[in-house]
Amino acid sequence: MVGVSIDHRDSGLFSAIDSEGISVPNLVRVRPSMKRFQAVASMATEAPSQAPSEDLQSLSISDAKVQEPACSSNSSNQLSLEEKYQIVRSVGEECIQEDELRNLLDKKPEPVCYDGFEPSGRMHIAQGVMKAINVNKLTSAGCRVKIWIADWFAQLNNKMGGDLKKIETVGRYLIEIWKAVGMDLEGGKVEFLWSSKEINSRAGEYWPLVMDIARRNKLPRIIRCSQIMGRNEQDELTAAQILYPCMQCADIFFLKADICQLGMDQRKVNVLAREYCDDIKRKNKPIILSHHMLPGLQQGQEKMSKSDPSSSIFMEDDEAEVNLKIKKAYCPPLIVEANPCLEYIKYLIFPWFKEFTVERNADHGGNKTFTTFEELVSDYAAGELHPGDLKPALSKALNKILEPVRDHFKNDSNAKDLLKRVKVCVRFTGS
Repeated sequence: MVGVSIDHRDSGLFSAIDSEGISVPNLVRVRPSMKRFQAVASMATEAPSQAPSEDLQSLSISDAKVQEPACSSNSSNQLSLEEKYQIVRSVGEECIQEDELRNLLDKKPEPVCYDGFEPSGRMHIAQGVMKAINVNKLTSAGCRVKIWIADWFAQLNNKMGGDLKKIETVGRYLIEIWKAVGMDLEGGKVEFLWSSKEINSRAGEYWPLVMDIARRNKLPRIIRCSQIMGRNEQDELTAAQILYPCMQCADIFFLKADICQLGMDQRKVNVLAREYCDDIKRKNKPIILSHHMLPGLQQGQEKMSKSDPSSSIFMEDDEAEVNLKIKKAYCPPLIVEANPCLEYIKYLIFPWFKEFTVERNADHGGNKTFTTFEELVSDYAAGELHPGDLKPALSKALNKILEPVRDHFKNDSNAKDLLKRVKVCVRFTGS
């Protein structure tokens, strides 16, 4: 065996990415044009080509000089530091650490944000709509977003029965949905990177980093990260699932991410990455910006479950299915806490439309448009807004968001075939 050492002495900001002009996206997107679909079609099958391999030192934060964007007239450059900070901070329920985030936005014109997903079945609205909202916010503030299609990770976690071909089919389907729902993919600010391809192309950089992370951590610390795979510490884990957290931690440095923008359920491995920076004496650490986890539709469900269709609204659900699921959703009168219908309005409807309109008979108060979530909560808690009026309004708003996705999978022959194959994969694997 050949020994490999990693030079961890640099302590500057993450390496800068070549800058280019961007535009502030409108978070309320209309149905994308055919030209747009054609422009990004290749993203659904392969990752963008990569630069030649870099030395091992570059896998962590480097002292590379930050370059000014090539185009200084883009809208994000017209934002003040405080405006950029407020946009980026609004993406996360938790931020570790806020002062580091502010400093990053001040020093680096185009911070790199990393998010990732296992292709493991149909996409629900938390993964589909919320991710589109968050990505559009980040790019509007000047960030670049790298979305890690974790096909090898899904295989390690035995998703889709561990069948990599099925996993890749699901990955292409998920990208197709984000294109259709309105994720802003124009301008080159968003990259979809397949883990298998990227790791294979730079294996000499990736695996020594994974081994170094594994070597520096005890087994109980790695097992505590099992939540990131949808497991818990009491589960009987496979050896592959022990390797998984070390690899996900390595991804952050491999992708040169300044910001880890994942869900709260991924928090433990992101903290592991910051602890690794302490171990290797790195001054600057990846900032953790963890977004809120939408609950399931039934009482007591902390998050949506793909295995329980009644708990989730899927991105290609038809109008009748959405209406029925919301009608049956837990939504007790007067109760705001742990009310999934109110959470969907807060995290999906208001960010998308900036308002929420309830249509009702005059004897029930007449139509009313709420422009803030606080105003809505006030009426609901006081009994001035009844679930019987709120639910149809929520269904209508959700269906309006999902309509372009339905149209795309109905009218585009390739997308229609892709969805058909995904449903077969899900049916035969039980995912």
